[in-house]
Amino acid sequence: MHRAIAVARQGIREGQTPFGACIVRDGALIACDHNRVWEQTDSTAHAEILAIRAACQKLQTIDLSGAVMYATCEPCPMCFAACHWARIGRIVSGAFIRDAARYGFHELPIPNPVMAAAEQNRIILDPGVCRDECLALFAEWEALSMSRPY
Repeated sequence: MHRAIAVARQGIREGQTPFGACIVRDGALIACDHNRVWEQTDSTAHAEILAIRAACQKLQTIDLSGAVMYATCEPCPMCFAACHWARIGRIVSGAFIRDAARYGFHELPIPNPVMAAAEQNRIILDPGVCRDECLALFAEWEALSMSRPY
């Protein structure tokens, strides 16, 4: 999670939003990225999506079975669905969707446990990890005059 936080912080420095994600499998870091929505003018360029794309390209497979997603915030429904399609087995997240909403992000308020139930709880959820550190990312981002939610 600390690597995902560092990647999110890098994104903040680059004028992006305060979200980072890393994918680990068998103890090895496969891929990390931060949100690049504004940079790429792409509303789907979330950290989790970009990390999944990079991991799949690096491993030359769409099957990330056995991988763990570390995300500084609970994945939105789109990102959770991408984890499902990539067969990621576990999501470790920091802040919650409701935390992001307090900073102006208009996430669909569908918590990961609801999404997990819909897919018969195949993905193991480990929420609230390093939550205070992940919440601090929002405060750092908000302190910048160029911060803008979506």
